[in-house]
Amino acid sequence: MKKEKETGVKINIPKEVEKVIRIMQKNQAEAYIVGGCVRDSLMGKKPEDWDIATNFVPEKIQEIFDKEGFKTFYENDFGTVGVVLPSNKERDFDAVVEITTYRKESAYTKRRRPERVDWAETIEEDLSRRDFTVNAVAIRPADSKKKIDECQIVDPFKGKEDLKKKTIRAVGEPLERFSEDALRMMRAVRFATTLSFKIEKETEKAIVEGSKWLKEISQERIRDEFVKIIMDTRAAQGVESLREMKLLRYIVPELEDGYGVEQSKHHIYDCYKHNLLSLDYAAKKDFSKEVRLAALLHDIAKPKTKRGKGKDATFHGHEVVGARMAQKILERLKFSKEETKKIVKLIRYHLFYYNVGEVSESSVRRLVRQVGKDSIDELLQLRSCDRIGSGVPKAEPYKLRHLRYLIDKTSQDAISVGMLEIKGDDIMKILDIPPSKKVGWILEALLGIVLDNPSENSLSNLKKRAKEIASLPDEKISRLAQKSKDNVGELEAKKEKEIKKRYWVK
Repeated sequence: MKKEKETGVKINIPKEVEKVIRIMQKNQAEAYIVGGCVRDSLMGKKPEDWDIATNFVPEKIQEIFDKEGFKTFYENDFGTVGVVLPSNKERDFDAVVEITTYRKESAYTKRRRPERVDWAETIEEDLSRRDFTVNAVAIRPADSKKKIDECQIVDPFKGKEDLKKKTIRAVGEPLERFSEDALRMMRAVRFATTLSFKIEKETEKAIVEGSKWLKEISQERIRDEFVKIIMDTRAAQGVESLREMKLLRYIVPELEDGYGVEQSKHHIYDCYKHNLLSLDYAAKKDFSKEVRLAALLHDIAKPKTKRGKGKDATFHGHEVVGARMAQKILERLKFSKEETKKIVKLIRYHLFYYNVGEVSESSVRRLVRQVGKDSIDELLQLRSCDRIGSGVPKAEPYKLRHLRYLIDKTSQDAISVGMLEIKGDDIMKILDIPPSKKVGWILEALLGIVLDNPSENSLSNLKKRAKEIASLPDEKISRLAQKSKDNVGELEAKKEKEIKKRYWVK
């Protein structure tokens, strides 16, 4: 294999990582920076973590760093030792530097893991087992006689050139790489999505040809790669690439069922594209993972519930059927129970009805109870995604803003005697009086005092105040109570006006 080396290249290596490298060099260990941190550095990005490859075996690495006072751990079969960096609140990268022995891998079992891992002798041999050329570039920092950032690049597969071309290309024979670990096909799509790269033609062809191998990969690994695509700003393009390369059918085949299925007169896109555009809006607005998945799956049941043809077709009950389908999909992909529950609820209630003046406050309270107070904002975000995905220009029309206002209004704690630290039973006990209008008047009068001075709202203060008020004539106590009620009315009106202003509604 011809060695492609370039000297004099500079990258920014954090001081803490430099110390790890210097310790290795001091002990005559080879130390090459590898993986995503090299790719990111060459692209001018700041790496989130740092990986090193070496000719030393794991036990020797641990021995070196244990002597230097570092905490290390070695809990895998791949020759990777984690070196834990000292605490540093200002650090903006991962606190563990992973050091892996050069390795070569034998035949893979079920296209997902090597039967055994053997140590290799050179960095070039180690790079040859990696997935894509942009990830098969190594950087050798200068030794102690030079500045650490004076680096030598080892690039046997021209990964640096592919970085410039913005191309994802498999190392060596693409089909062979994917037959070793079929998840690499999804990784190709993920890298192309997150880096805004294109996939090289032979690599793409191999993905299409080997797409069926994805069936042999665990659902957890598929889920993790899928989420990384979903969480990128170009999520919709990523999902479409999965479909074009025949991978989506082995991840969420139910989505593909909507491809080419026309909708009613309220939609200008087919079911699949509508779901994709809904996701696109969620990604551009940086909505949560749950909202993005709900946006992608919210109309998953439309192909199954479609009745009739053309613009007059109906999809009655698709939100109910869709919620059940989404639950099965999410459970299949091993999402957590908490995530699944939230996404399923969002899909179940995404068709909520609301028109200004037609829906009562009690109905709004019921919707909040059904979805959950913590999820209601995400439900409205999903509705916005649904609207944009339908081709309308406005994500949040007046009636949605009005609904936000009503939700805010109905979720506010009412200004009432229930806010007081003293109760009616306390009044009757300290004054030794039976239940009567006077007890209510005293509570109302106490509320007026607390509204003027919230610090008065303690049981001891209010007991003292209650005795003072009780000593007044009943007529005066009644007037104090009425004055307090009038103040409450004014405060409630002012609060409602402020909430309306917040949502630009009348």
